[in-house]
Amino acid sequence: MAIAKAERLMNLALCLLGTRRPLSKRELRESIEAYLEAGSDDSFNRMFERDKDDLRELGLVIETVENLDGEVGYLARRDSNRLPPITLDAEEAAALGLAAKVWQQARLAGAASGALQKLRAAGLPEDVDPYGSHGALEPHIPVHESAFEPLMLACRDRRPVIFDYRKATAAHPETRHVEPWALECWRGHWYLAGWDRDRGAERVFRLSRITGKVRARAGRYTAEVPDFVTVRETVAGWAGEITDRSALIRLRSGAGYPLRAKAVSVRELGGGWDELEIPYGHGLDAWLVEFGPDVVVLEPTELRADVLDRLRAVAKG
Repeated sequence: MAIAKAERLMNLALCLLGTRRPLSKRELRESIEAYLEAGSDDSFNRMFERDKDDLRELGLVIETVENLDGEVGYLARRDSNRLPPITLDAEEAAALGLAAKVWQQARLAGAASGALQKLRAAGLPEDVDPYGSHGALEPHIPVHESAFEPLMLACRDRRPVIFDYRKATAAHPETRHVEPWALECWRGHWYLAGWDRDRGAERVFRLSRITGKVRARAGRYTAEVPDFVTVRETVAGWAGEITDRSALIRLRSGAGYPLRAKAVSVRELGGGWDELEIPYGHGLDAWLVEFGPDVVVLEPTELRADVLDRLRAVAKG
């Protein structure tokens, strides 16, 4: 059975690499004997999806294209699947090994190990141990969210997704249609940066607020994907780390220590209250709401209005 599957994968890869136009599932089924022998359409579809994922895991770049009639086709362009010879020195190999060890506690552990094996076959220096010790401290990136893996694959394959998302101040989740760009780990939390089709704008979603399953959808992206640096800035901005002005708030004495840690200045008002000047960036209104009656926004007026709107939404349930 292992030989039969290997032969089936090889035939599928040859079909996808040998075509100049996208091939539909129907055409691929008619071209590969093992697919013709599938007992039913459901059996074929499951077999094809597994094979496609296996080829992608092996490194084959498979594009999903939708024609004018709405039919989905697949192809693997030769220029996208041709790499120059890989040459790594000892330091570069050690850096890759350290990066792989970071993921040993995450869902990407298998993929990281497989990637190093491929690099070894492609010319990784024999005297370099990618898993060797790099010091007393070993970094790990924890990934607990079930949404991480499907979103990571969707970012890689440029596939739109649908998921239910609950905002910090919302009582119930909302369905979001997103073109995922990249995943970023920021201060211990994972964020997805992408294009929100419903709002027609770029958005960032915290993975811990995604509920239910992430569902992939066929079709092309409708918005241009920015470069990596822009995505990182977007994540930082939506996480409230990029600020260009200040806000003035009143904070109850002995409360809101995270706010105090970020304060530019603190002045005692008496009566159990302090006045703080804090950096004002995107997302500050949602953060201030979490402190409830311990915080009163003094200025600017737009921030005060945003906080009041969020509090009213919470009160309405």
